[in-house]
Amino acid sequence: MATQSDLEAAMRRALELAARGPARGVNPQVGCVILDAAGTQIAEGWHRGAGTAHAEVDALSKLAPGAAHGATAVVTLEPCNHTGRTGPCAQALIDAGIARVVYAVSDPGDESAGGAERLRAAGVAVQAGLLADESAALIADWMAAARLGRPVVTLKWASSLDGRAAADDGSSQWITGPTARSDVHRRRAASDAILVGTGTVLADDPSLTARDADGELLSEQPVPVVIGTRSLPASAALFRHPQPPLVFATTDLAEVLRDLHAHGIRHAFIEGGPTLASAFVAAGLVDRYLIYLAPTLLGGSRTALGEIGVSGIAEQHRLTIDSIERLGDDLLVVARPASAPEKRN
Repeated sequence: MATQSDLEAAMRRALELAARGPARGVNPQVGCVILDAAGTQIAEGWHRGAGTAHAEVDALSKLAPGAAHGATAVVTLEPCNHTGRTGPCAQALIDAGIARVVYAVSDPGDESAGGAERLRAAGVAVQAGLLADESAALIADWMAAARLGRPVVTLKWASSLDGRAAADDGSSQWITGPTARSDVHRRRAASDAILVGTGTVLADDPSLTARDADGELLSEQPVPVVIGTRSLPASAALFRHPQPPLVFATTDLAEVLRDLHAHGIRHAFIEGGPTLASAFVAAGLVDRYLIYLAPTLLGGSRTALGEIGVSGIAEQHRLTIDSIERLGDDLLVVARPASAPEKRN
């Protein structure tokens, strides 16, 4: 029988496999390793994206019929229990004759959870929690989106040390240096969607693309999303984006996030401007802050945030700083709300 050492080694390999899958999109990164009765690996697999085989099924496909009978499946996420584009992985493991399933973290999805119960009901031994922290870290945004029922929201701004996002004449290129700007584009590419307000589109006509230092498009591009009730010109640069834009003629941010979640967007990246950013902060809908600080002073009225519903110090939005990084001459402060948001219906 596989030892605890065998199981931990298999789970670490499963995590390596999971990391090969796409970090963006509706489905999580998942890896699976199958061990025989002696604890020797006989198959492995991982999920390659929506519509493709899940990790467990991918691993089982490497085995001859009957070869999985009595084996142990080591999976980074609880096997799913629903039928979508593919069938339930829990049932696939049962049908293959798997005798034991060891997984890292439980599935938080309302529809996909319950795989462990299904396995136990079929007589499969189930163990949960092996290397749970490592697995949860890998799919943290996906798990948070499943828990909240909306995308994880990252708010980014670049400002001077005195909190100004632009000079009084509206000019803002460039407050930060090239290293910081490259970091922003890398983070854009890692996001499912990039959100701006209609005011930013009308004032700046941004392309909302992710680009390298030479201005070339990166291979991964976020979906451009515009929120607001003002009309946009057909000539706006975002309509030439590689991804078809989504335009929401509303100011109901919770509704927008629900719709984005339904579109398969799990990580939303807010780029501006101050009106939209302030609205998300005031609504308590920001999960992560990326604040790029340049060693300069601008003064004036063009602050990075406007009204966020704070009339007194007791109503301040306290943050927890996760990291501070130097990027060329600039600083990047990564922070999150001191109180995590609860699940919303």
